[in-house]
Amino acid sequence: MRKNKLFITLTTVLTLSMAALTACTVAEASTHPDTIAAESELTTEATTTTAGEMDHSSDNRLEDILQRGYIEVATEPYFAPNEFIDPTKTGDDKYVGSDIELANYIADALGVELRLKPMDFTSVLGSITSEKYDMAISALAYTPARAETMNLSKGYYFGSEDPQKAYGILIRKEDADEIKTLEDLSDKIIAAQNGSLQEMFVREQIPAYKQYNAVSSTNDAFLMVQTGRADAMAAALKMAELYLESNPESGLMILPDFYFSVDEDTQGTRIGIPKGEDELTDRINEIIDEVIEQDLYNQWYEEYKEYAKDLGLDF
Repeated sequence: MRKNKLFITLTTVLTLSMAALTACTVAEASTHPDTIAAESELTTEATTTTAGEMDHSSDNRLEDILQRGYIEVATEPYFAPNEFIDPTKTGDDKYVGSDIELANYIADALGVELRLKPMDFTSVLGSITSEKYDMAISALAYTPARAETMNLSKGYYFGSEDPQKAYGILIRKEDADEIKTLEDLSDKIIAAQNGSLQEMFVREQIPAYKQYNAVSSTNDAFLMVQTGRADAMAAALKMAELYLESNPESGLMILPDFYFSVDEDTQGTRIGIPKGEDELTDRINEIIDEVIEQDLYNQWYEEYKEYAKDLGLDF
């Protein structure tokens, strides 16, 4: 799976970085406001649609896309390297990342124009459940709740070779002697992105905690732990490693020898598609097969990971 890549400030890359690598999802209601300047350019999209917006000129969305000549893709551009903002560019060109490459590949395969719709993460989810846009490419992970409200494509990015080591916990280094196991979190404040897979892990796998803080973006969770407003956060470890590498003075560390348990049958970053649009889902799955066969996504992911670093984004 995938998403954008660059470094300008720790706030920026986090801002740029952090779906549900496989990161993203459980509660379908979260907001993703960001802390960087680009934040002002994003608006919270309404999750309701008018009757006109819901009407289709043909029997299925795939035919609509081909007839109109463009595809509208919702994304939350703050999850590097999957999707993030290159501050040196303007217009749609500033949205970069492995997921953006995938979106472009899909548009080219369909022979249509790509129209990106950047928004906060909660709105990304709502735009698909309300059928406002054609698909969401935003480091979405599979969750049962999500699968009930939208079609989900095949997985296109699987991150760690061992899916059981994909998600864990970050704490402050100064608390390393105090927090060693999940049981040590019983009197601690835990943070995770609202609506994310990590949020589900907190609620289902941590036996007890003093307080849970749902935040609008992963970047907010990093900063909350750094500043002492939370004691730990649940995180996708690839993203966490990128954050720590980019911010060596953050004072954070990954809790050693702990990983959240995941269902291997549902692993993989996926594309969200309006419920019941099976023809479109089948065509997207065919395109994903091409991408996987050529190992394109993994190449894009590594490319944009370096891209983010080269940008000097200081998370």
